[in-house]
Amino acid sequence: MKDDSSNNIPKQELNFEDLDNGDKALVEKALSGGYSRRSALKIMAATGVTLAAAENLLSTGGAAMAATPKKGGTVRFSASQHGPNDNMDPAHFTSSIDYARGRAHYNSLTQLGSDLVPQPELAESFEANSDATEWTFKLRKDVNFHDGTPLTADDVLWSMSRHLGEKSTSVVKDVFNSVKEWKKTGPHEVKAVMHTANSDLPALLGIFQMKVVRNGTAGNRVKEDGKIEHNGTGPFVMEYFGPGEKSISVRNENYWREGANLDSLEITAITDPIARVNALVAGDFQLIMDVDPKAIRQIEEADGVHLNSLAAGAYNGICAMQNAAPGNNADFVKGMQFIQDREHVVKRILRGHGSVGNDQPIMSAYGPDWCSELPQRQYDPDKAKFHFKKSGISTAELFVAPVGIGIEATCLLAQANCAKIGFDLKLKKVPTDGYWGSVWMKEPLNVTSWNMRPTANAMLSIAYAPGAAWNDTLWNNKRMGELLVMSQAETDPDKRHAMFCEMQTLVNNECGMIIPAHINIVDGVSDRVQGIPKNPLGNLGALEFPEYCWLTS
Repeated sequence: MKDDSSNNIPKQELNFEDLDNGDKALVEKALSGGYSRRSALKIMAATGVTLAAAENLLSTGGAAMAATPKKGGTVRFSASQHGPNDNMDPAHFTSSIDYARGRAHYNSLTQLGSDLVPQPELAESFEANSDATEWTFKLRKDVNFHDGTPLTADDVLWSMSRHLGEKSTSVVKDVFNSVKEWKKTGPHEVKAVMHTANSDLPALLGIFQMKVVRNGTAGNRVKEDGKIEHNGTGPFVMEYFGPGEKSISVRNENYWREGANLDSLEITAITDPIARVNALVAGDFQLIMDVDPKAIRQIEEADGVHLNSLAAGAYNGICAMQNAAPGNNADFVKGMQFIQDREHVVKRILRGHGSVGNDQPIMSAYGPDWCSELPQRQYDPDKAKFHFKKSGISTAELFVAPVGIGIEATCLLAQANCAKIGFDLKLKKVPTDGYWGSVWMKEPLNVTSWNMRPTANAMLSIAYAPGAAWNDTLWNNKRMGELLVMSQAETDPDKRHAMFCEMQTLVNNECGMIIPAHINIVDGVSDRVQGIPKNPLGNLGALEFPEYCWLTS
């Protein structure tokens, strides 16, 4: 290793990656052998390296070593919610803790990276016919389930077909209405035949619920001893699963890719946001999701931990159910929308980790499908008072649980603003445990929380399509359904944008949803944890972390 400055070649900064393997080993020895920085510089100076080059080698070499995944160790991850409805059936995944376990134990046909462009996963390749009415997926031949059974087209055919038809119990079946059927076209090849063209299909196959399970199962297998084994193709194998308690998983040593870096992964939930942050700061947990804005400073000032904040289309909402009072009164809903002080929510409640919402779920992160020309609804107490008075309603009760960052404080702000204009908004605080099964979509006024979806059509289909299983407010609009189908097949950018603008306007004006703000994904991370993807579809890289994260020494 030599820094040759005696010739006439223009001097370039010498970086660690420029070295041959022998010289890299020398730098690594200096960095990892317990030497002080001064001693390390002397070692390199003895080989003819200038002081400036040695300084840069130490810097770039340290960064390169830190960026190299290491095997070993256990990470404990805390979600923000869990309960008896936790499950390992991908078709019934409804919460972040389900998604995290799903990512640890299963794979999908496609995988979405930080740019949200679908890449092959269990599919080796995929391609459409000329009008996107058929999609062919060639499968990998080197994949086994945890029980040793090889992956075949039969497994994929079974897994995909579980989301089709009126009798399907899949929570995302409405997203795949455009799919007529799946066909097996070879031992390792399947084809999706469409009712209508859908250029978004590969991206949709990367969502949380579209994991591949073994033929004839729901992601489980009854062993000879009667115990249930959660049988996937993913980077971890389940050792213990207690719904509402925790799961413990170990690395799949026979994984078809390079494999997980961690020896084991524990997934649970601390539902109290203060206790969750305290557990991170104390070192009891290495990863936590949904950092309460009030705890941001605590993490910023603590040693050994840091915040991950990523702009995204996630949002909290207040749901005014359309099948019951007071939500079925349009003026009441308008009053609730105009009473939201959106700027205050972003600046004070979210501490700047978010952006102003406009009572519909699509924002700038969705690119050209966002209707930027839709007028922004402003905080207007006078208009709120007018609509409340016109509705004939003077009091309402809103059920609130801490299901999303800042949602409780947002509802308290709305309550205070309502009081200023003479409207009595009562808040009924309920626990997160079991919230999605007993309160959401059941009480007339409740709160919700959504991660971003890979496409605008997917977001609108899941939560706003007529009859959708997760249609928060039970809003049923025929035109909305027509536009969702038409936009999937439309290739003209201007016509497609116009369709999405019409859909966002319908939601904004008619569906009973109040969305004060979009929320950055804000997670708490130990400084020892590296390799978390930057994917805006959910916490901790859209819960992609199990396969990719590792622990530094």
